[in-house]
Amino acid sequence: MLISFVIPTRNRSAELGFTLGQLEKLDIEDLGDQSEVVIVDNGSNTSIDVPAELSNGIRVIRVGLNENIGAGARNIGVAHAGGQWIIMLDDDSNLLPGPVGAYISGLEPSIGAVGGEIFLPGGRHEAGGLPEVIVGCGCAIRRDVFLEIGGYDARFGYYAEEYDLCAKLISNGYRIKHTDALGFIHRKCATGRDMDEILFRLVRNNGWVIQRYAPDEQLDNALTEMKRRYKLIADNEQAIEGYQRGIDELNRTIDYQDRVALGIFEWERFVGLSAMRISIEPMLQEHASGRAVIVGPARGKGLGQIRGVIESCGVTIIDDGGDANDLQVIGTLSPGPMLDARNAYPDAICPWMIEELALTESQV
Repeated sequence: MLISFVIPTRNRSAELGFTLGQLEKLDIEDLGDQSEVVIVDNGSNTSIDVPAELSNGIRVIRVGLNENIGAGARNIGVAHAGGQWIIMLDDDSNLLPGPVGAYISGLEPSIGAVGGEIFLPGGRHEAGGLPEVIVGCGCAIRRDVFLEIGGYDARFGYYAEEYDLCAKLISNGYRIKHTDALGFIHRKCATGRDMDEILFRLVRNNGWVIQRYAPDEQLDNALTEMKRRYKLIADNEQAIEGYQRGIDELNRTIDYQDRVALGIFEWERFVGLSAMRISIEPMLQEHASGRAVIVGPARGKGLGQIRGVIESCGVTIIDDGGDANDLQVIGTLSPGPMLDARNAYPDAICPWMIEELALTESQV
């Protein structure tokens, strides 16, 4: 069996039913013939009812848990799966039709995970992720590799668990790539979304990731920048209470995180700096002594790094709007917002390119 879908769910039977209906529309041959979906009920208040098989022949396995264990439910789903590749979904996300099996079968063994192009219902893209960090509601991971590195850390609950997973992939010699050959829709159901709780987990969990994997010389700056970024988001979302809880919990737990620091080369891959150097440094160097304007999201992920690469190439950043002769550079490393910005600014340079991540140390 080539592909198993893994879907954790909790108290959202209608969303899950819709997702199964979308999976039922897939051509089984596009998935590499036989396939299955493993549904992990993350302690729902009422037991969910699912069919044993979808009408297109996809087998359905239901695993029931007595409590909500967050992202740890994905580990249980993978343990019950039989596919060589796991396609991770949320109960409100689904794979779009296409020759997925043929694409996955052709991937090099060094590719441990693949992030897909994830659309929201209005046509924009899902936020989150980095050049070598997937988004958990729309990605594919080799099952044997997932098990080899220990899967998701269940202590995260949810949010930033993908960053921890991808840091482990990089640390173990695997690569992560993004592709538009895998398309997903994320309906992003609002049920159960509390911005204070989200900010709490984002701050604590991202702090754990940085504490675990940042090289010694990068650690303090990375923690400071993370806190600064989420403070801005908390202010905008009126979630200061959650942000402060996250800071307090991070301070309480940070010294208990095992340090498994990445090397500089691996860390620069993890944070997206290596992908930028491959993609935009040559263009920027041709534009040396010129000017650039950063376009796109106001608080784009990795904006500080993007500014640093531009300035290191001898290009002056203009913050007051610039003019038609200035080079436009998209100011986010997050794949979805980057693609949205490319649509809005077709003449702008993307800081990295999808399908352009065959990195070697000599390129950094």
